[in-house]
Amino acid sequence: MTGEWLTITIGIILVNNFVLSQFLGICPFLGVSRKLGPAIGMSGAVIFVMTLASFIASIIFNHILNVHIAIPIFGHLFKGNLIFLQTLVFIAVIASLVQIVELALQKLSPSLYSALGVYLPLITTNCAVMGCVLLNATKDRSVLHSTVFGFCASLGFSLALVLFASLREKLDLARVPRSMEGTAIALITAGILAMGFMGFSGLTK
Repeated sequence: MTGEWLTITIGIILVNNFVLSQFLGICPFLGVSRKLGPAIGMSGAVIFVMTLASFIASIIFNHILNVHIAIPIFGHLFKGNLIFLQTLVFIAVIASLVQIVELALQKLSPSLYSALGVYLPLITTNCAVMGCVLLNATKDRSVLHSTVFGFCASLGFSLALVLFASLREKLDLARVPRSMEGTAIALITAGILAMGFMGFSGLTK
């Protein structure tokens, strides 16, 4: 049992990292990684949203959407489940959690709220968060399994974001050829970082 949870943890954080292996959540990864401070703030927000979204979405999916029902609708008896509503429901759950994070940061840390800018509300449509809850639903994971997976996936996202932000701060002090300044060197650095994470591919089967 311990080995199973260890495989899940190492697998999603290092081997199948959402950003560097599955290329999910690239928008905030590139947009908020210019400075380490905002990157850490975004990491905390993503950990909160992705973990709670995985927990709540799993409960809704397992106990409401994926339950066989038979109800009369306009004179006809509907038999089946409500899985076709999962994307709409998951977006509503994620948007609600992002709103909570926005209000909290606006009150507690206005400077961080301003630094994150448009990328904070964009967590609602962050494909890493949505991909996580959809993967849990697709694989019929339990609530505990889904929550652990979401937490570990958010840690992997945060690890990649903080590492990349640290590298970009170093690059600001380096002498970069004019033709490679800005986005070009950032993309090259991201690619090298992704190749570095490929070295973990043998840790899990």
